[in-house]
Amino acid sequence: MFKKILIANRGEIAVRIIRSCKELGIKTVAIYSIADNESMHVKMADESICIGGIKSSESYLNIPAILTAAELTGAEAIHPGYGFLSENFKFARVLEEHNITFIGPKSEHIKIMGDKVSARTVISKTGIPLVPGSKGPVKNIKELKKVSKEIGLPIIIKAAAGGGGKGMKVVEDESELENAYNLTKSEAEVNFGNDEIYVEKFLRNPKHIEFQIFADNYQNVIHLGERDCSIQRRHQKLIEEAPAYEIDQEEKEKLLNVIIKAMKDIKYRGAGTIEMLYENKKFYFIEMNTRIQVEHPVTEMITGIDIVSEQIKASAGNRLTIQQKDIKFRGHAIECR
Repeated sequence: MFKKILIANRGEIAVRIIRSCKELGIKTVAIYSIADNESMHVKMADESICIGGIKSSESYLNIPAILTAAELTGAEAIHPGYGFLSENFKFARVLEEHNITFIGPKSEHIKIMGDKVSARTVISKTGIPLVPGSKGPVKNIKELKKVSKEIGLPIIIKAAAGGGGKGMKVVEDESELENAYNLTKSEAEVNFGNDEIYVEKFLRNPKHIEFQIFADNYQNVIHLGERDCSIQRRHQKLIEEAPAYEIDQEEKEKLLNVIIKAMKDIKYRGAGTIEMLYENKKFYFIEMNTRIQVEHPVTEMITGIDIVSEQIKASAGNRLTIQQKDIKFRGHAIECR
């Protein structure tokens, strides 16, 4: 087990990680910007170190500064929390190169799933059903029109590197295609530094259901049930519930078996969330998040499992001590953002 972990984050998730570390007997290092020197996570950690200015680019996104902080304090591992660098495969790779453990998946998995086009390609080979759409990136208007005819309008154009509800445009009429294409590419370039886009069929009234999975380094994989995050504003989740209601339980169990096999096949490690759309009793994959979710507490509430602790143990090389048959779902939990 690790003796000291640096937390490359701030606020609620940093406090959450510190609490799990304390229960495991692990020392913690908090990083902070000059604006956060009085923050709770700074006061709770065993050590703290200022790494830069007010802007995130000067502090919480500053990879050289974070790496230096880890080396100065002797931290053996870094937990990225969510947001900031949690899904930055370059950050995970740099830590691997410096023999510092990234508490999360391998950098290759972060890279694959961080690009929505490559994620669709990999997932399409596993048996997990996809939303009908383009087989790869859409490179021009001609391709866009071809795909839209094949799958039928309405469609949704998405940034391959997108996230946080940005880089998405719904098209209801063929006359809107060119403008939506140009706007999405522009927004993708501005927000993500990558203007690659792809297309999916737009489902008019689906539920948004996500499945929490967990894996160790030895291809032991379990699921911790599902969450319903259908209540959203501008594609940003507002209400999270566990378990989900009014979904076909037989279809859910079939899908979970496929998901677990898929995670074993790709040798995934750590916590992950498979995000699906659910309509007319069918599930469709849209993306995978390779980090702990903001809404992980609702799953913890109904399972009694500390997901952060399990992340740390798995990254330290421990085998999962929890089997699927050990997981009991009790009650109902709701998170409001």
